[in-house]
Amino acid sequence: MRLARLVASRLASRDSIRILDLGTGTGSNIWYLAKHLGAIRQQWLALDHNPVLLDRVREHAPNRLAERADRVTIETRETDLGRVDFSDLVADRDLVTASALLDLVSDRWLQSLAEDCHAVGAAVLFAITYNGYSECSPAEPEDHRILELFNHHQHRDKGLGGPAAGPDAVAAAARAFRKVGYHVETEPTDWRLDPADGRLQRELIDGWAYAATETDPSAADTIADWRARRIAHVERGHSQIVVGHDDIAAWL
Repeated sequence: MRLARLVASRLASRDSIRILDLGTGTGSNIWYLAKHLGAIRQQWLALDHNPVLLDRVREHAPNRLAERADRVTIETRETDLGRVDFSDLVADRDLVTASALLDLVSDRWLQSLAEDCHAVGAAVLFAITYNGYSECSPAEPEDHRILELFNHHQHRDKGLGGPAAGPDAVAAAARAFRKVGYHVETEPTDWRLDPADGRLQRELIDGWAYAATETDPSAADTIADWRARRIAHVERGHSQIVVGHDDIAAWL
């Protein structure tokens, strides 16, 4: 939230701003930032590879932006996010944003985006970027090994310009934007899942176990046993999980 306010303050003197949202999904990043950008007239271009999700953005916009309908417009566009050159889309933008995306893209993708943003002087704000850290309570002996295997899996190519930055995404993004002259700031935005978040914890544990097994099939039995114990903590209402994320903002 601090970084959203910082970026908003740097744009506050403008009558209107043009914003590019990469990997929009169902629009959560737009709904959140539209409020923090205040009374500025906002023109959003929302990009995603999934037309069904973009349909949902258009469907929900009237309710989500009801109080700002006179000053916020959204254009949606189905786009291959695996393309490395976004210069034509960044060209007239004041702000480029994304949420839960950078750990999926490659270093080359990030470097290209930084160069495209620098060419037009656009500020950037990237939310909820996984940073490779997690902690589970109660602890199990295999927790650290499962995390290592999961983080290794996160580097697999997701079709976004090459091997994914994965747990190194925060450092890779900061490096790419500093290289072209940006001032970069980061802010912790960890997910903290309490016993009440049992469904989300189970999904997370299942995802970790699946990725760890794909990375090291020889450890499948050990991973399955670890998963059973972690799920048991969830079922008993004793489990707490922290997953490390950072927000990243940069401007010239």
